[in-house]
Amino acid sequence: MSEKILLIDGHSILNRAFYGLPDLTNGEGIHTGAVYGFLNILFRILEEEKPDYLTVAFDVHAPTFRHKMYDAYKGTRKAMPEELRQQVPLIKEMLGAMGINIMEMEGYEADDLLGTVARQCEAQGMDVTILSGDRDLLQLATDKIMIRLPKTTKGKTIIEDYHTQQVIEKYQVTPPQIIELKALMGDSADNIPGIPGVGEKTATKMIVQFGNIENAYEHLEEVKPNKAKESLRENYDKAQLSKTLATINTDSPISFSSEAARMENLYTKEAYELCKRLEFKNLLSRFDKDAVSESAIEQEFFACTELSGCESLFEKAAGNPEAGVALLSDKKSIYMLGVALSKEEVYYIPVQGMITGAYLSDKLRQLSKKTLLCSWDVKSMLKHVFIEQKEHVFDAGVGAYLLNPLKSSYNYDDTAREYLNGMLLPSREDLLGKETY
Repeated sequence: MSEKILLIDGHSILNRAFYGLPDLTNGEGIHTGAVYGFLNILFRILEEEKPDYLTVAFDVHAPTFRHKMYDAYKGTRKAMPEELRQQVPLIKEMLGAMGINIMEMEGYEADDLLGTVARQCEAQGMDVTILSGDRDLLQLATDKIMIRLPKTTKGKTIIEDYHTQQVIEKYQVTPPQIIELKALMGDSADNIPGIPGVGEKTATKMIVQFGNIENAYEHLEEVKPNKAKESLRENYDKAQLSKTLATINTDSPISFSSEAARMENLYTKEAYELCKRLEFKNLLSRFDKDAVSESAIEQEFFACTELSGCESLFEKAAGNPEAGVALLSDKKSIYMLGVALSKEEVYYIPVQGMITGAYLSDKLRQLSKKTLLCSWDVKSMLKHVFIEQKEHVFDAGVGAYLLNPLKSSYNYDDTAREYLNGMLLPSREDLLGKETY
């Protein structure tokens, strides 16, 4: 089975994400919507493609060889919105944190770099997938190179896939002949002139009949309709220029190493921290699930099952300025108590033998007189523990709400990771996993 490389048109996908999502910002006022959308598309494609190699190409904000040939090239494009421009370095930072290879080169467009690397990898026997919103890349499609184009239909994003046969079925021409169509009909998005009076329908008929603009010009008297014939006669130089402008350079001098693009663990600690800073809550769970433990906080839990050990623990806790506590109970009974004195000292005390629910309740009551108790959902804990001085209890859930009242939900484990670095509150799942009831 052949190895596979996934090539992504960075600016194209970022641009698509920007216009496809509302303008999102984090608590610092940083615009994040395009980055969030980009990552969601990336993760979807990675799950579908499962590539061995991955690289993302970006345009450089500088003139290219096409501008030198035709100074009006892309001259009609509007300036990039500032909200989007701010996110270009941000997505590059994120990709770098994930260890994803980035390509960019002054004087060349991302399309040229993608085309060059695609041809190189194809020659090495790899399967190649190119993800872009730019149909210009269809000219690169072969039986080994697939072009994937996201599009929105009825509010849903679908992805069209093109090898050679799919291009022919859709456009009636081969992938290389996409260039010939552009030579005749032009491209308003890139300000490629084409020749006057020839649209897609006429251009397609001409290329199906003659194969390319050179052959059409050699058989000029056979070109129909007459309007197209005269336009080609008078503007053949424009057609040649347009063909050159529309042709992706598959021999650009980019230095590319497939090993530098090899897929490794994307879910790094650095990427996790950046996602957390950008407040991509839905993506944090993906990192937790797929990341190697580098981004997680390793903890060891100690069982306290003897009464003498419990007495020593509560005595030690009373000397601490604060302690994290998690009481596991139902409406009637206490089953277990978790106590965290630091990230290295996390204890769980199951109810058994002489360690009763009433004993743990009384110990927490006494402890609250000397130590600040940090917990989650204090209201539930107060059903079992009478605490005289309520100022000696801190509810992390209420604190999380006060820090950011705009969130839609406040999850126990997410809040512990986000604000407390997992140090004070043992997760309920971790505690419950210690004993079976």
